[in-house]
Amino acid sequence: MNQEIRAREVRLVDDEGRQLGVMPTRDALRLAVERGLDLVEVAPTASPVVCRIMDYGRFKYEQDKRDREARKKQHITLVKEVTMKANIADHDLQILAHRGERFLQEGHKLKVSMRFKGREIVHADLGRQVLNRLRAQLGALSTVESEPRLEGRTLVMMLAPRPEVLHALRRAAEVPPQEPAPVRSGAVER
Repeated sequence: MNQEIRAREVRLVDDEGRQLGVMPTRDALRLAVERGLDLVEVAPTASPVVCRIMDYGRFKYEQDKRDREARKKQHITLVKEVTMKANIADHDLQILAHRGERFLQEGHKLKVSMRFKGREIVHADLGRQVLNRLRAQLGALSTVESEPRLEGRTLVMMLAPRPEVLHALRRAAEVPPQEPAPVRSGAVER
């Protein structure tokens, strides 16, 4: 910006978007000062360097404003994890499935991990069967991002919410809640 520009010549664009051509940097800086604006380097890798005459403070403010708006609209996806053992009971598996369903409905990814202790690792195929049962229960809400794989003594599977679920979440977030109907007081009609 301004005196910090080290290029000898610059391709100049004025504040209205018109090309003023290639000129020495000091002449471009003089034009910017005459207009009461700043000379800002836009494309430093171009040959010659492209500079623009603009109000840098206003540009920075508008850029920050756009960034804040974009951050408001973005959805942060978290990875939630449920852990279990290979000999999990059916009811406990149902509870974990319900918890995983809630995480997926909130728009988060789900990491399902199964830990093996001691010689249980020999029966990793039983663990895969349990993970496949859980996958079948959550199939309507999720897609498999990574198949069950063994990482050391842990069998891990990643599930992501289906796109339809995410679209429904976004639509629900956009619709403002309806106000309750006013309560009438007085005599009741019969």
